[in-house]
Amino acid sequence: MLSVVEGIFLFVAIIESILGVLGNGIIGLVNCIDCVKNKFSILGFILAGLAISRICLIWLIIINGFMLLFSQDTYYSGNLIEYISYMWVIINQSSIWFATSLNIFYFLKIANFSHYVFLWLKSRINRIFSLLVGSLLISWLLTLPQLVKTINDHKMKTRNTTCQFKMVKSEYFIHQVLLNLGVIFFFTLSLITCFLLIVSLWRHNRQMQSNATGFKDTNTEAHVKAMKVLISFIILFAVYFIGLAIEISYFAVPENKLLVIFGMTTTTIYLWGHSFILILGNSKLKRASLRVLQQLKCCEKGGNLRAT
Repeated sequence: MLSVVEGIFLFVAIIESILGVLGNGIIGLVNCIDCVKNKFSILGFILAGLAISRICLIWLIIINGFMLLFSQDTYYSGNLIEYISYMWVIINQSSIWFATSLNIFYFLKIANFSHYVFLWLKSRINRIFSLLVGSLLISWLLTLPQLVKTINDHKMKTRNTTCQFKMVKSEYFIHQVLLNLGVIFFFTLSLITCFLLIVSLWRHNRQMQSNATGFKDTNTEAHVKAMKVLISFIILFAVYFIGLAIEISYFAVPENKLLVIFGMTTTTIYLWGHSFILILGNSKLKRASLRVLQQLKCCEKGGNLRAT
């Protein structure tokens, strides 16, 4: 049985998961329809892929958490933990990759630099996207063999508790770094794009002040909007990492179920929070979400009328 505090945090995690599925579902549905009706666009593909990968990640976090809380025997027996680990690496890296690609797309579309390298990248967005796809494939090729090796080593050492303890204490950090090299790389790219976009905004504002124009132009507003999205992604992604660290620490203290529940609550903040920031920053997504809310209100009123 769960305590009152554990039950509250679990309820919050479930609510956050529902919000995440709804928010990312709207983003994915709108952009999938646009890709089918209209001409294929890189931005639409990135947003749709980001939404779908995050929905899968939410389900994976919830399933993994519930298995740890209520069915540990099933979780540790057989190959279930292996399948979850493989799915986690693929889906988690895909989600971070789509978010990083979105940040780079915003940066190349909105930032303004006269350097020839930036102008070359700006004029070749399609090639940059192909390079990003290649980086994701390389990340999988580097991570999956390391994950297979870690799981096989763990199987061999489970019979020897002393050896398992040594692995956790001395090699666990190295294994985690190797398994998250792709995530670290993509997050570093996001930090670089955010920094360069801030520099671009600062230079643009200084130029506007020197020209004695006292109003914000559309370029400045685009800079500010994109920068808010990038900074929110970095902050929420840091929270996401904290949640993962809390959830992973459960394996060192398996009797403390609050760690799993609090980790679920913290990680899902990023998955639903960033999606709602994207919706609020995009007029098309905002209109679609308002239509969904209106439909839900109409359904609720219709249900109340039938009940009376």
